Amino acid sequence: MDATLATRRVGRTAAAAVALALAATACSGTSGGTADDVAKTVTPTRDAEDNNPQPLDRIKDGGELREPLQQWITQWNPYQVDGTYGDAVEIMGYVEAKLFRSDAKGVYQAVPEYLESAKVTSTSPQVVTYRLNPKAKWSDGKALGYQDFKAVWQASNGKDPAYNLSDSSGYEQISAVEQGADPTEVRVTFTEPYADWQSLFNPLLPAAGIATPQAFNEGWIEKVPIVGGPFTVGTADKTAQTITLVPNPAWWGPKPKLDRITYRVLDSAAITQAFLNNEVDYASAGTATAYGQLKDSKDAAIRTGTPWDEVHISFGGNGALADRTVRQALGKALDRASLIKIVNQGVPVEFKPLDNHLFMTNQNGYRANAGDWVTYDPSAAKQLLDTAGWKDAGGTRSKDGTPLELHYVMSDGSTQAQADLAAAVRSMLQQVGVKLTVDRVPSKEYFSKYINEGRFDLASWRNTGSFPLSKTVPIYRAPQGENVFGNYSKLSTPEIDTLLRKAAATLDPAEAAELYNQADVKIWELAHTVELYQRPSIVAVRKGLANFGAGSLADTVITSVGWEK
Repeated sequence: MDATLATRRVGRTAAAAVALALAATACSGTSGGTADDVAKTVTPTRDAEDNNPQPLDRIKDGGELREPLQQWITQWNPYQVDGTYGDAVEIMGYVEAKLFRSDAKGVYQAVPEYLESAKVTSTSPQVVTYRLNPKAKWSDGKALGYQDFKAVWQASNGKDPAYNLSDSSGYEQISAVEQGADPTEVRVTFTEPYADWQSLFNPLLPAAGIATPQAFNEGWIEKVPIVGGPFTVGTADKTAQTITLVPNPAWWGPKPKLDRITYRVLDSAAITQAFLNNEVDYASAGTATAYGQLKDSKDAAIRTGTPWDEVHISFGGNGALADRTVRQALGKALDRASLIKIVNQGVPVEFKPLDNHLFMTNQNGYRANAGDWVTYDPSAAKQLLDTAGWKDAGGTRSKDGTPLELHYVMSDGSTQAQADLAAAVRSMLQQVGVKLTVDRVPSKEYFSKYINEGRFDLASWRNTGSFPLSKTVPIYRAPQGENVFGNYSKLSTPEIDTLLRKAAATLDPAEAAELYNQADVKIWELAHTVELYQRPSIVAVRKGLANFGAGSLADTVITSVGWEK
């Protein structure tokens, strides 16, 4: 819900996710480079939640939460490659069986409404035993059981290409999903260790909705056929572009405090005004324009946090950019500090450079691995382009008579800051003899027709919620046939693939972090993505709204969200 469409990693992961996730559109930003800057006086929370925490007895029963959506949700299945848009992933966590929630420090906790327990009961081979809450049921009346776990596994393990999945990480390491001692026990056996097993089956979807490729790919388009969470979809009005969630009448857990959550599709530029007009209760304050308008609103509480949320520029892998040397040249031609300053203008939180593709700055294991790969050095960039055979003839470089012309794909719903950033990238590349054209495309098609299809030379978007680390694997793993997972650039190496897989299979957190960092060094060398910064969450929330706002690595407990008495 901010000026940048995001991808969000789901369960295992999914991008464009995350998002996942997606998650999604272009880069992030503050209002334009011409805006007056403000002092960087706000330090976002790093390992806590800035969400007005209140005990349930201080929250009213009933009431409505009104949230903006940046695009209509077409594919609701978060395991499907097109189902990773961030807002959709978030909503699915409210209407389906979210087995685990991350706390403010990024540690997974079992959700008691679904799990009485879940633990590794054997390490050779690794076996995870889930003890389900016997009260947990789908909206079709069926109890949650091993058949649901098995259906998610079989759809997501990559063995049947008819399932257009977002990622097979974790699932391809599973050898069996079986019923345990009774119908409430599920045993999952792995062929090799998988450290982030709690990220799997999360959310769990019903077997009845995903058991065939057709159901998996098409059964969740424009609808949620079966639910298993505290909320259900009440209405989805495509003409009015509104989606309403209402409490699930069959929900067996704590009764939600809210009796309605209403989502309305709004252009990024319209969300701020909608908040000021008392039409939505939540809005991004992460741009100079938005922050400037929202900070003094009598009804707004500005909340900040440090989530898993990164902004980057991705390189495509086609044409001239199929040559790693050319991509490396572009990395040195871009002045990251200046680009970050453009989008940080007018916002009270300092956007600091992110020097790791996998870890956020507030995660254990973060290491600055960017090295010299993105050190601003136009002379070195020119030398690399010379080496790659792109000769300088006093203007746009050329090779074998072909000019070095690239395209930066940007959503037509982008903010002014995003446009300023794209213009700055164009100017920087022009200085080294690269002609860059900025192509504005319809926001509703930005991911589905361009990013997901790899139809870009340069593009900027966010990945959100890629935690734990195994959820980042699909962003950099090698595509399999037409399935690119989350690696829309289609750039990879066997070494990166091996390191990421080994890291995800390493149960010791310190050893896993070392392997992830080794992979990150190679990702920088590959010139896959130029990381810009970890995007802090800066949001305006209507005063009186409790247990909702800006978190760090924590998931929202939607049943606790409501209005103070």
